[in-house]
Amino acid sequence: MLKGRCDCGKVSFEVEDARKSVTVCHCSQCRRTSGHLWAATHAPFDKLHFTSEEGLEWYASSDYAKRGFCKFCGSSLFYRMNDEDGIGIAAGCLDSPTGMTVEKHIFVKDKGDYYDIGDGKPQIEKY
Repeated sequence: MLKGRCDCGKVSFEVEDARKSVTVCHCSQCRRTSGHLWAATHAPFDKLHFTSEEGLEWYASSDYAKRGFCKFCGSSLFYRMNDEDGIGIAAGCLDSPTGMTVEKHIFVKDKGDYYDIGDGKPQIEKY
């Protein structure tokens, strides 16, 4: 069981059966909403249990997906496809130790020009 929260704690949760791998997305939308790149794990939505939802808001970032964030502190926490049973959970909001490792990078064609990817993990141009 992993635990996580936003910076101010007004969104907190526990999650079971989260992947041990992290996918790093470099698309322009993820960079804009997170301030850099988006690193996330994934879990079945029904395995995510909120212990506090006071600050949770959802933003429809496209016709096919939404993003969950804290309306008080601005923490970017979740990504969910509208028709999917799972949810992407920001790796950075999880309490350590997570036991997770980066598995791959996606949308590297769109990555920012101010950094390099040097960890040797697979890089997928699109996804």
